[in-house]
Amino acid sequence: MKTQRVLIVTGIFPPDIGGPASYAKTVGQKLSENFRISVITYSSVRKSVEDKNLNFKVVRVWRKNFWLFRHLSYFFKVMSLAGKNDVVFSLSTINGGITGLIAAKFFKKKFFIRIVGDYAWQTAVLKGRTDLLIDDFQNSKKNGRVKMLFWLQSLICRKADMVIVPSEYISRLVQGWGVPKEKIQVIYNGASFKPSELSKEEARKKIGIAGNIILSYGRLVPWKGFRMLIKIMPKLLEINQFFRLVIVGEGPESKILQRMVKNMGLEKKVYLIGKQSKEQLAVYLAASDIFILNTGYEGFSHEILEAMLAGVPVVTTCVGGNKEIIHQGENGFLVKYNDEFNLIEATKTVWQTPELQKRFIENGKETAKYFSVEKMLDKTIRVLAN
Repeated sequence: MKTQRVLIVTGIFPPDIGGPASYAKTVGQKLSENFRISVITYSSVRKSVEDKNLNFKVVRVWRKNFWLFRHLSYFFKVMSLAGKNDVVFSLSTINGGITGLIAAKFFKKKFFIRIVGDYAWQTAVLKGRTDLLIDDFQNSKKNGRVKMLFWLQSLICRKADMVIVPSEYISRLVQGWGVPKEKIQVIYNGASFKPSELSKEEARKKIGIAGNIILSYGRLVPWKGFRMLIKIMPKLLEINQFFRLVIVGEGPESKILQRMVKNMGLEKKVYLIGKQSKEQLAVYLAASDIFILNTGYEGFSHEILEAMLAGVPVVTTCVGGNKEIIHQGENGFLVKYNDEFNLIEATKTVWQTPELQKRFIENGKETAKYFSVEKMLDKTIRVLAN
């Protein structure tokens, strides 16, 4: 039997850091066991020595090139590779999605795309063109570039042979773009995360932060709700004067959060430590007492699964795919986004109730096992093989 050939089209790949980069590498490695894989990606480096250790070819387009040359180079490389493959699998909504779709249709190949959120909405929020949360944005009036992006992502998904999504929530979102349910395949994310073996005290010494750590992490964007966590910190300190809020990540909200910490006089209570590697993040989780993800949108959260694997009790919001992971009061707490009172009360309850902490930790670890990387990869293989 002929080995099926798959071209993975992505916007990010290691050594660049982030969930999408890790996913692209993990999926490429696993698929290479069954298929002949090629990957094309935008890249912060021209070459990576690590590519030699992979079982598939990685074609890199240098991200620092002049934008027109960069995008044209990416387009023509996708076109040159697509004809040699049986399936084009895009992990990028717009750039990779448009180019991948054009190449697949031109060479009459199957085109699959993985959608993890609404790119148009994220762009609108970051550009200050909407204050709406993602669900309200779907049926709102759109203008200019945002309108074009929303139309493009909807068109790409409608023209795809299959749309892979990480949660039932994203499935419903994509159906709202006019994509038939039978063309959408839900494949839950799995967390390929190795917890630290350090004790809590050892981990605290290593990161240089004493006290009871409340950890939150992710890209520093408006909908992640980090501002509210800083805002409620004085109230949390009334509950326990030794609480320390640690926020891991980088993004456009970084300077705003730094100003908040300084203006509120919380420099020794709140720590903004920037982006960390998975190994470093494991140490921060090992040092933590509570993990809070106060997010206004989440397709399906790697962060929640990682906290569960690390044995940290979870408080998060009842939005998006979170409700498919958290069972209220059993493996975590769900509260409304930016709900100051209930964020404080949930944190207080977890902190003051040891038996609840134990339940959340034990049940959380079982939950994380269900959402395994192996299940995610096996299901992806079956979908691509059809």
